[in-house]
Amino acid sequence: MPKYLFEASYTAEGAKGIIKEGAAARRAAIEKAAASVGGKLECFYFAFGDVDAYVIADLPDNAAAAAMALTVGASGKAATKTIVLLSADEAEAATKRSVAYRPPGD
Repeated sequence: MPKYLFEASYTAEGAKGIIKEGAAARRAAIEKAAASVGGKLECFYFAFGDVDAYVIADLPDNAAAAAMALTVGASGKAATKTIVLLSADEAEAATKRSVAYRPPGD
């Protein structure tokens, strides 16, 4: 199953919700969200800085990942960035592919 990294930045309202409900409740909510689209939460970490949380989930496909990102964004309580993760085997397969590409100006 494809693996996705979500970076979440909470709004002030979202941060208030975490303070009210607790960090474990947020992790449980994301675990439930991933399961609802046929996936599984691998890990959830809170962080300092521009990004407030990092989530790695195994999801069935890009549509499931987009559905999660859209739903979180539509809440108005967090903004997300979604990154598709590749295994070492997938990256290795990419290095073996031939691509017909011409750089600009060549």
